[in-house]
This record gives sequence, C-alpha cells and structure tokens, in this order.
Amino acid sequence: MIANLLNGKKIANKIKKKIKKKLFFKNRRSPGLAIIYIGNNKNSEIYIRKKKEICEEIGINFFLFSLKKNCKKLEIISLIKDLNINSKIDGIVLQTPIESKYIKNVSKIFEEIHPSKDVDGLHPYNIGRLFQKSPILRPCTSYGIIQLLEHYKIKIPGLNAVIIGSSNIVGKPMALELLMQGATVTITHSLTKNLKKHVSSADLLIVAVGKPNFITSNWIKKYSIIIDVGINYTKNQKIVGDVKIDKFILNKASYITPVPGGVGPMTVIALVQNIMLSYQMHL
Repeated sequence: MIANLLNGKKIANKIKKKIKKKLFFKNRRSPGLAIIYIGNNKNSEIYIRKKKEICEEIGINFFLFSLKKNCKKLEIISLIKDLNINSKIDGIVLQTPIESKYIKNVSKIFEEIHPSKDVDGLHPYNIGRLFQKSPILRPCTSYGIIQLLEHYKIKIPGLNAVIIGSSNIVGKPMALELLMQGATVTITHSLTKNLKKHVSSADLLIVAVGKPNFITSNWIKKYSIIIDVGINYTKNQKIVGDVKIDKFILNKASYITPVPGGVGPMTVIALVQNIMLSYQMHL
C-alpha cells in the first residue's frame, strides 16, 4: 500500500475557482484585507507574499502596514482601531510572530481587532462561537484541514484523533473543529508523557510542533491519516515538515499531506473564505 497524498494545492485551487465564479463584488466595492507586519521575519514575508498574490488574483484590495521592530503596543492598537472603522477594510490580520521586546501579551492586541474583521478567526468571540459549535469566522489552518479531509471524503466521526501541539493558532482550534465533527480528541504538548504511545493509537494524527522530521514511521499506526502542519527549513534551505516522509511511512499511512503543498494552501484559501464572509457581513 502507498499512502494517498492529500493535495492541498489542488483542492485550494478548486475552491478559489468557485470564489471567482461567484463574483461577490460585481458592481460593488471590492473587499479589502489589511495586514499588520511588525519587524523583519523571512517566513512571515513569504506568507505575506502568498496572501498578496491570491488577493490580487481574486480582486481583493491588499493593504500592508509595516511597523518597526521597536514599535510600541499603543502604536499597533491605534492602527487597529483606525482599521476597525475603515469601511474599505473587511479583514485585519496581525502577522505573527511579532518580533518585539516591547510586546509581551500578543493576545491582548488580537482582542482589539473587531470580531467581524478578525479573518484569522482568533478573537475570543470567534473562538467562543467555534466552542459552541456555531462558528462564523474560523481559525484558518484548522478550518482548511477540515475542508481538505472533506474533499477527500474522509469520514471523521468516531476517529481517534491525536494533535501534537497545543497552540492557540493550530492545536486548540483543531481540537474544537474535530470535536464538532464527532472525533475523539487528544491534545498532546511538550509536557505529555509517553508521546509515542499516544501517536501510535491515532487514526488521525495532526502534527504542529515546528521540528523537522519529528515523527517517523515507527511511531504511527498502520492505515492512519497524517496531517503535517510543520514548515521547516533545512541547512540547504529545503522545506520539510514535522513528519519524515519516506518509503516506510508511505507504505504504512493511508493518507498524508505533503510539505509543501498540503496544509499551507488550504490555510491561505480559508483566509480568503473568511475575507469574503466578512465582506458580505459589511455590505
């Protein structure tokens, strides 16, 4: 058996074509996305460029606000408040990580974004709606993964799902999405004892730890579904995930996401879906 690759790039392109066909903004103003970028981070700039490209392709106005690394918290909050009342802006993204020694609590800054413009889906209001199984704007990575599984007709109800990583951006929202779909969910993290035991029992494994080739074939359950959220750069600048994809793991898993081309494109298209939903709410 050779694992089926979950081609996120292909599915994201299908969703993108559907969005373009709907022409939400024909004879109306175009949607607007504002990205707040603080400091200087190579990975962040790659993600920003991808977001800009897809916005331009669909017809979403793209606004980039770059702030210096030593900017103060009040400066960011002031900008967010201006964008909250700007009728040309439907979505606001605070690009992470924020590289500033002056900013300790990033979550407090996220809370300043109006929930209806929180296209990352990370505001407490939007997380709360997801918790109550009535989501509106959903965290992009977890929502993108759910859509990827749905497109490949993978049945989630009843699966034993194990998530490695408990971040607010991926791990926790992913758990809520999977619970909503009827999976049995375990979240593991840096303090989890006997991690291998949890991984080896997973029908569905989501890995988001930021460690290259962290999971190998001898950890996983036969016929399991593996979702690799990791984006890591090797010394020779090759992109690899958190899962070591080799012939052994391909002969053991039933489905697996490639890196790149798996979760990444689905995250970006989920952001676009959130922008369009926010746009419709603001018309």
